[in-house]
Amino acid sequence: MSSAPQTFDTPTLPASLLRFSTAGSVDDGKSTLIGRLLHDSGNVYEDHLAALEVAAQKSGSTRLSLALLTDGLKAEREQGITIDVAYRYFATPRRRFILADSPGHVQYTRNMATGASNVDLTIVLVDARTGIIEQTKRHAFITALLGVPRIVLAINKMDLVEYSQQRFEEIVSDFTQFSAKLGIREIKFIPVSALEGDNIVSSSRKMPWYGGETVLEHLENVYIAGDQNLVDLRFPVQYVINPHQNFRGYAGTVSSGIIRVGEELVSLPAMTRSRVKRIIKAGPQVTTLELNEASSRDAVVIQLEDQLDISRGDMLVRPKNVPRVTTQFDAMLVWLGDTPMDLGTRYVIRHTTRESKAYISEVNYKIDIHTLGRMPAEPLTTNEIGRLSFTTTTPLFIDPYQKNRATGNFILIDPTTFLTVGAGMIIDRGRSDELSDEDTEQPGRNLHQEATLVTQSEREARSGHKAMTIWMTGLSGSGKSTIAKGVERALFDEGLPVYFLDGDNLRRGLNNGLGFSREDRLENLRRAAQVATLMNQAGITVVCAFISPYAEDRMTVREIIGADRFLEVYITAPLSICESRDPHGLYQRARSGELKNFTGINDPYEEPQHPALRVDTALNTVQSSIKEVVALALLSSTL
Repeated sequence: MSSAPQTFDTPTLPASLLRFSTAGSVDDGKSTLIGRLLHDSGNVYEDHLAALEVAAQKSGSTRLSLALLTDGLKAEREQGITIDVAYRYFATPRRRFILADSPGHVQYTRNMATGASNVDLTIVLVDARTGIIEQTKRHAFITALLGVPRIVLAINKMDLVEYSQQRFEEIVSDFTQFSAKLGIREIKFIPVSALEGDNIVSSSRKMPWYGGETVLEHLENVYIAGDQNLVDLRFPVQYVINPHQNFRGYAGTVSSGIIRVGEELVSLPAMTRSRVKRIIKAGPQVTTLELNEASSRDAVVIQLEDQLDISRGDMLVRPKNVPRVTTQFDAMLVWLGDTPMDLGTRYVIRHTTRESKAYISEVNYKIDIHTLGRMPAEPLTTNEIGRLSFTTTTPLFIDPYQKNRATGNFILIDPTTFLTVGAGMIIDRGRSDELSDEDTEQPGRNLHQEATLVTQSEREARSGHKAMTIWMTGLSGSGKSTIAKGVERALFDEGLPVYFLDGDNLRRGLNNGLGFSREDRLENLRRAAQVATLMNQAGITVVCAFISPYAEDRMTVREIIGADRFLEVYITAPLSICESRDPHGLYQRARSGELKNFTGINDPYEEPQHPALRVDTALNTVQSSIKEVVALALLSSTL
């Protein structure tokens, strides 16, 4: 090291760690700034320093080219630009740092997004001569999109504008105006000259009008402890460790929250419960440590009291703090592919440790990077950003990105080339203040983009009734189908356009091939809900009879159909009565072990807590039950 070197082997290494990245257009001086930062803070090894001196002698220069400390690739040296993301580790007496040195050229925007995807702060460089340019805006927008809470706008090359305070303030004003809608929590403006070393590590005497921190001082002092989400426990299972029959552990990294020994957890998607028996972490020299708790970013192995059927891609969470389980969501997406987006392609989505096939069901709009306004909805091309709707073939366990970066982001992979073509940030469709004050819920988002010339209101006005979905849930044998068919008959006689949608009927056609696993059950209901939605849009009231045993799944159905058209009717009867009815002999087959995952016998049923109507068929006749449902339907469908 050139002076007082700090290494990760130093016993007195500070505990505080800051992850930060760099961004900026090509030739704005990123590599020189980082080189200066490493050199002036005493984090350059002697042999590296000697190599710089040799390079300077060969070029006939008296000045060390500090950019060479970071432009390590041969191709980068030849072109004089940064191509790949280079990670640097260094430390000062006050803090440790992990630096992602990202490329600046527009064709490497994907690398810039990669570098900024998991950092606490991003340094965006601006050339003082050119000011805020398109690439500066793109980098700032992507930084905000990725949820990086802090930006340091390092206005570089101040030596080439004669250290002008006026020029500095002009750029500050321009960026402040541009970034007003980005929602970045903290923006720090620092005038620097990376080449001369002004305000990088030491304060500049050439800019006495600036009395703020240097770049290094800010990196050392910035407060980040409040960034971590310690509330929402999310533990995506990376793989299962089962070295012998007496041990089964689930390895992964705590994405957010705190996990403690003894607390109850629920696994997704199976919704099975158990308690934490042990938390194990790898220690030094191939030893292990037993922990009482683990928190965000801790890589650990969790052993539960029960041996649950959990595999890679599942997630452990708290029973009363469950992420959204869904196959549909909206996201802001940065398109990183070299070829334009193809709406007909079924891409692969990778979210936490889970993968699924996914297609883009709708492009809502694109972002004009200059004005941050909306542009017409068209497939994205390289480096374009837009809001899109996604549908996946298997459920994902998601949180809004603004709430949880770990479970709110994903990447999109081309299934033929296996290249990453998109980086997405999930939007909470219930909020309107995520990235723009114009981001609001899209009514009718499940409709095809091609609107018909006859509106739903016109259809309903003709029939004189509002189309509803009457969703009957309950155990097999409770009487759902019998009542549903009676309700269909009664509503038809009342003059309503109505249709009975039965789970068994759908499984003979549209849902043929789906089994009764947790995932298949959800997909079965998702498709049924989509069919019901289309019928409602056609002005037809739908009477559905589905066991739909999980509350979370029924919530998903409600979201797809829309709460204002969804009537949940709980058809109930004691299990013994349902079993005695056994219209298809299913209970008997389940009791004998012939049928697995049979609700009520070897699979749970979660009763609705607040249904629109509860009908006990053990106490009511079929006709009185039908009348109760019909009365509710007529009241709810009155225009």
